Amino acid sequence: MKVTDYSKIADKYDQNPFRIKEVQFDHDIKEYIEKTAKPSFHILDLACGTGNYLKKQVKAFKDERIYWHGLDASEEMLKKAKGKVNEVSFTHGFAEEMPYKSGTFDFISNNYAFHHFTKKDQALDEIHRILVKNGIYKLHNIAIQDMPQWWVYHYFPSAYEEDRKRYWDKNLIFKELLKREFEVNLKIAYRMEEVKVADYLVYAENRDISVLTLISDEEYRVGLEKMKADVKNNPNIKIVNEFAEMFCIAKKV
Repeated sequence: MKVTDYSKIADKYDQNPFRIKEVQFDHDIKEYIEKTAKPSFHILDLACGTGNYLKKQVKAFKDERIYWHGLDASEEMLKKAKGKVNEVSFTHGFAEEMPYKSGTFDFISNNYAFHHFTKKDQALDEIHRILVKNGIYKLHNIAIQDMPQWWVYHYFPSAYEEDRKRYWDKNLIFKELLKREFEVNLKIAYRMEEVKVADYLVYAENRDISVLTLISDEEYRVGLEKMKADVKNNPNIKIVNEFAEMFCIAKKV
């Protein structure tokens, strides 16, 4: 599988408005804290990127005794994160070999990043290792096998083939977590709708969606020109768009 070079897109990553809008209060952290009698908690944002998730949660849980941590493979992305939030211990490192002692974390959040791990088996072993007993691993990602009509694949068809090499499907993820003696609850939130192509042009032009950096410049150019031409010919043109999100809660037993 190809690997996204985030040093090339770190500066424009947050120019994508979806990056900010999609970050929500993490109710799973709240539920875990309420059900777990501990004086304090260590929470890791695995593949924390530019820190949008951490910024939201640190503010939301400011009254809880939580020690926040963020790990990312891109030093450029970490620089952005450090500029947003101070109450976090940031570390440069890789999911496949994390620089933490066994049993360090109560809760690990992993948003839109599992597909980037080049050795996913090894990453899951590491996640299991650094979690405390009864700790939670929360995997949140898109489920590309359930959304072949995503607008990205409509205009950039080679992107789907690249993503098939990067994304494990839900059955494999479920099986691999069970193999490591996690209790697993996995859900897919799916929607199909018509969308205005003009509304998505800004996302394509920013080219911060990781798979758009993996296709060739020519394939990207052709797809972008097709989008622009469709909008020019009909500013209100719509296409069918699928989107599927995976929410997986895995408890270490």
